Amino acid sequence: MDMNQFTWTREPAAYEITEGGISVTTAPHTDLWQRTYYHFRNDNAPVFQMETEEKYFSFVVKTSFRESHHRFDQCGVVMYLDSDNWLKGSVEYENEEFQHLGSVVTNHGWSDWATTEIPADISEVWYRLSRREDDYRIEYSEDGCRWKQMRICHMHEGAGRIRLGIYACSPEDSSFTAHFSDIEMTECAWQAHDGQAPDED
Repeated sequence: MDMNQFTWTREPAAYEITEGGISVTTAPHTDLWQRTYYHFRNDNAPVFQMETEEKYFSFVVKTSFRESHHRFDQCGVVMYLDSDNWLKGSVEYENEEFQHLGSVVTNHGWSDWATTEIPADISEVWYRLSRREDDYRIEYSEDGCRWKQMRICHMHEGAGRIRLGIYACSPEDSSFTAHFSDIEMTECAWQAHDGQAPDED
């Protein structure tokens, strides 16, 4: 993709854009989170996004995070509309034994976090974020071919023009360099539901 289509929300101090992708070095104490459970609000992670009004598409990115080493170091796919409305999918480092593969959906200032544990030696993950109007699906892949669903969600403010792309951050006292490549927009890989019919209004 043409990286000139992308703009920064909170430009990081250190990054590099090449024909092969983009590298971002995180700053300590950067994060995206709103209220739930922890009762704090963090909204200072760098986000690199493009805008679209397309209602049906899939956005794919490969993430490499071999250098992540401290609790909650993370990088992944994001759709950041504003501080109170966004979603993200990423791997968050936990310890030398496991990491959390997860996603956060934030609607109207409240975040949730859905996770599963994966081995700590995984250092590359592909993400595919698909849109069908104001509903979204996040998938992941370990090889860029076989995809597994992480979640389906509704974004209350996600019906019109949106912004989506990548992010990286280190919520605690840490820093690492994340690499993003194989970025592309495709036709929507999330097919229309062919089961139970929608309820009538």
